[in-house]
Amino acid sequence: MREHGRSRALGAPVTDADAGAPGRSGAGRVLVAVYGTFALAAGARAAVQLSTRFSEAPVAYLLSAFAAAVYIVATIGLVRGGPGGRRTALIAITVELVGVLAVGTLSLTDRAAFPDETVWSGYGRGYYFVPLVLPVLGLLLLRRSGRAAQKSPPPKSPPPKSP
Repeated sequence: MREHGRSRALGAPVTDADAGAPGRSGAGRVLVAVYGTFALAAGARAAVQLSTRFSEAPVAYLLSAFAAAVYIVATIGLVRGGPGGRRTALIAITVELVGVLAVGTLSLTDRAAFPDETVWSGYGRGYYFVPLVLPVLGLLLLRRSGRAAQKSPPPKSPPPKSP
């Protein structure tokens, strides 16, 4: 893996240069794994629902597909790191939190609008409320890694070669 002009082996210990990449810390790696798993689970679920039962609950199934897309974008942002990756992850995770709160509330107050469950229905009840907790943990990780990135010095460049 190449980072800042250096090569780093997969599974190598995290260094100060990785401080701005939230998905490279121990907790960050776990979060990336959970986001990746949810992207796969929500995407597979939505694909099956959309291809076999779309007419039964189109809004619910499209929301599951949207949730999968949000999880994919969040995963990419967390892994990518740097200012762009952090910003991408922050936007995706914020959309996720708003989505899970809005869909969770609507699915409980207007059951007719959601004849079948989505990933975010009942605040993620079908997934043991992980969809509710996940964005909170993601935002906390981004906050912590942002502080670490501000404190760590920029990567040192090699000294100039003398003639």
